[in-house]
Amino acid sequence: MNFTFTPEQQELQQRVRTLAQEQIAPMAAAVDETNQVSPELMRILAEAGLLRYTVPEEYGGVGIRVIDLCIIREELAQVCGQADTNFIMQGLGSFPITLGGTEEQKQKYLPPIASGQAIAAFALTEPHAGSDVVSMKTAAIREGDEWVLNGSKKFISQAGDATTYTVFAKTDPDAGSRGISAFIVEQGTPGFDDSKRMDLMAPHPIGEPVFTDCRIPYTSIIGEPGQGIRLALGTLNTFRTTVAAAAIGMAQAAYDATISFAKERTMSGQALSEYQSTQFKLADMAVSLEAARLLCYKAAWLKDSGQENVIKEASYAKLFATEAASRIINEAVQIHGGAGLEKGSRVEQLYREVRALTIYEGTSEIQRQTIARQLLRE
Repeated sequence: MNFTFTPEQQELQQRVRTLAQEQIAPMAAAVDETNQVSPELMRILAEAGLLRYTVPEEYGGVGIRVIDLCIIREELAQVCGQADTNFIMQGLGSFPITLGGTEEQKQKYLPPIASGQAIAAFALTEPHAGSDVVSMKTAAIREGDEWVLNGSKKFISQAGDATTYTVFAKTDPDAGSRGISAFIVEQGTPGFDDSKRMDLMAPHPIGEPVFTDCRIPYTSIIGEPGQGIRLALGTLNTFRTTVAAAAIGMAQAAYDATISFAKERTMSGQALSEYQSTQFKLADMAVSLEAARLLCYKAAWLKDSGQENVIKEASYAKLFATEAASRIINEAVQIHGGAGLEKGSRVEQLYREVRALTIYEGTSEIQRQTIARQLLRE
C-alpha cells in the first residue's frame, strides 16, 4: 500500500491550505462562535469549487473520493470548524440521493448543492433515538399521492439554513429496521418547521426540525419504502472516515499552537519546551497525531480502491482519531496553563469544539461495538 498523495492530491491539499489561511482564517473566530451558517463562508467554499467534491461528476461535481474529502476536511478543520461543517454537510446531506435517488431527483437537487446554491442537511437523529436509529418516532404515512410526515428531529447540522433535507421516517412501524424510509423535504414546505436552533458548548449551526402533518409528494421518497436504513448506513459508512480527518485537523492546530507557545513561554528562566515533562507531552501528541493520520488515510485509500467493506477500518480511524484529538487538545490546554483557559484563545476554542467528534456519526462506544462485531465475524 502506498499512502503517498498523488500530485493531484498534493495540489488539492495546498490549494485548500492556502484558501483556509488567506480567505477563511480572518473570519474564523467570528463564525465559529455563531449557530447560523455564514453565507460568506459558503460563498468562499463554493467559488473555490470545494463543494463540487461532495457530488458525482455527472451532476456538476468533481466526484466523491474519500481521500479528497479527508484532505479538505483536515485543512479546513485546522482553521475553522464551521467551514469544515459547511463543506461536509453538503455531502452527508445529499449522499442518500446520490446512492438511491431517481435520475429526476439527482438532476434537480445535486447540481445546486455542488454549486452552493442549495444547502443540504441529513435529518436522522431524534430526541429519543440517537445511536438506536430503529427507535425513531418520526412517521410517514401514505395518503394517495402524498406522504404525511409527523415527528421531530434533533442535533441536525445546518437546520434552519438548509434548503434540502434528507429525512428518515418510519413507514412501517412493525418492520423494525426494514420499516424506515428516506425522503427529500424542502425548506418552506407547509407543516415543516426548521426554525428552532440549539445552543451547544461550542456554537454550531444546528437545530431541531419539526414535522406536523407535513405533506410531500409521493415521489419525494428516496429509493423504495423500507430502504432508509440501507441509505443511512451507506452514507455514514462512506463519510465516517472523514470525521477522523476533521479530528486530525483540529489536533494539528492545537499541536502547532502548543509547540509555538512552549518555545516562547519561559518559566524560571527556561523556555517551557526545555522541561522534560513538556517534551514528553509533545512527543506523545506527535505520535498520536501521526498514528491517527495513518489510520484515517488507510481507510480512505481502501474505500477509494474499491474495497467493498471498510466498516472496520473506518471505525478504527474514527475511534482512534477523535479520542486522540481529545487527548492532544486537552494536553495543549494543560501546557498553555491559564492562557489555555482564556475565552477566545485557539486551544480553548478547540477544547470545546473537539468534544462533539467522539459523539456524532457514531459515539466511541458504538465504534468499539462495531469493531468487535466485525472482528468476531472474521
